[in-house]
Amino acid sequence: MSSAYSTSTTSSSGSTSSTSATTDPSDIDWSALIEASVQAKLSKADTIDLKITANQAKISAYEQLQSLLGDLSDAADALRAVSGTSNSSTDVFLDRAAYLSANGDVDAASSLSATVEDGTDVGSYDIQILQLAKAHKIASSVVASSSEDLGYSGVISLGTESGSSVELTVTESMSLADLAEAINDQSSTTGVQATVLKVSSSQYQLILSTSETGETISASTVSGDDVLASLGITDSTGALANVLQAPQDAIVTLDGITATRSSNDIDDLLDGVTLHLYQTTQSDPDTESDVSITIEIGADVSSAKTAIQALVDAYNAFRDFVTTQQTLSSDGTAADDAVLFGDGTMRSTTLSVYSALTRTVGENSMALIGLSFDSDGTLLLDEDTLDDALLDDLDSVKALLSFQMDASSSDLKLLARGTNVPNPFTLDLTVDASGALSAASVNGDSSLFTIKGTRIVGAAGTAYEGYSFVYTGSTSKSIDVALSTGIAELLYNTSSAASDTSDGTLQTLIDNLEATDTTLQSKSDAIRSAAETYRTNLTNRYARYQAAISAAESTQDYLTALLDQDS
Repeated sequence: MSSAYSTSTTSSSGSTSSTSATTDPSDIDWSALIEASVQAKLSKADTIDLKITANQAKISAYEQLQSLLGDLSDAADALRAVSGTSNSSTDVFLDRAAYLSANGDVDAASSLSATVEDGTDVGSYDIQILQLAKAHKIASSVVASSSEDLGYSGVISLGTESGSSVELTVTESMSLADLAEAINDQSSTTGVQATVLKVSSSQYQLILSTSETGETISASTVSGDDVLASLGITDSTGALANVLQAPQDAIVTLDGITATRSSNDIDDLLDGVTLHLYQTTQSDPDTESDVSITIEIGADVSSAKTAIQALVDAYNAFRDFVTTQQTLSSDGTAADDAVLFGDGTMRSTTLSVYSALTRTVGENSMALIGLSFDSDGTLLLDEDTLDDALLDDLDSVKALLSFQMDASSSDLKLLARGTNVPNPFTLDLTVDASGALSAASVNGDSSLFTIKGTRIVGAAGTAYEGYSFVYTGSTSKSIDVALSTGIAELLYNTSSAASDTSDGTLQTLIDNLEATDTTLQSKSDAIRSAAETYRTNLTNRYARYQAAISAAESTQDYLTALLDQDS
């Protein structure tokens, strides 16, 4: 390092003088020197950090694409299922509704309603409501106060004839309200409820009723005062004295067959259908046979329509994102927001999604349900066309969208399906002497399937991988099987393969980028740590330099002073 200071001496006319020019160490920007040296070391870390930031932006874009494809997968899932499969969460084509119409002078909606389970067989039935089920109700005599002590002491038994009875202790200090409360405390066991009815300002009655219709109250005195007789609930013989409403069962006819039930909510007359009775259908006994309600169990197409609209919305959200990622800036390069510009995975997934939407199934395409693209590639839905298709040709709509299996025997059911769609095939099934399924083959090749009890599971690596059937027959049989896949099925397979958060293609890319970032971050941290160590060492070294310079300048000043003194 060059000297931080210099000296010169001149002599004239026999006299000597000395001058000194010194650079003060305080004029040197030591911090700037240190920072420049450290930043030279950190430049590599900065480059790495920029790479990490770019990767994080790409990860965020992949995650957004993954989410949008997940939404598309969920929307397609509702439309792709076939009855009998287990790898789809919903199937809107199995949604059912009850449609009522009146026959004669009756208000159908005021008389009857029905709730229908998904997948219930469709059909039409004629129903007459001849009698409604009613609860048993009895009343006590009039009491002057609901809060004053009754003055009775005894034990009563209360319940229903077909249920359980409970013994209740009545004390002299209990009022009518207290007695009602004691009864209601046990109503979950007895099936009897109590209410205090205020008839007038000085008249109160205790009303007992069964919790369920069609039940009969059982009441008796066990010991002590005859509390029930004293209250007028029973007479001197122990019989119920004041019956307000006799219990009765509901009576209906279904297609002319009479059925009796204890409740007005009947869930075991038609499989999958619960009938709710509100009033009888006949207004005049003479016209009873002419008054009825027709209940038709049919598909609830509103669910399918909602699901199709959800599919359109999910696709357009996905398309908008892809369009953003393909945007160019004014100079012809990728826009700042186009993080995935030119990304191969996004491009191939987009092409697969588009191919699925434009697939022709049989003679039908997405135009059948009112779908089309506008000039910008946005998916449009014509609701009128969709409504007509759902109401007039639901089977074609289902075939266009969902997975279908056609088997020549009802003994073969589909449990699960794979992503491949094998050509139509004949499944040869062998049942041994004990009646157990022992083999399954196609064209004599038994290696294509594995037998697990009554299940027939497609072997890995074959066209039948992922497929699982169940055979309910008891004899050997050859069954012709034809499988087909619809638009929603194709969309589901494509979008779920890309969006699956466990092993989807996008998740693999995300995992790889995150692993790369972890490695890069470790390198950046190591460089920055080394740079900080270098900063510390350099700071200490420059401090020693400054101390040495200061010492040298002190010596120079001393020597100069001596020379001046000699002069």
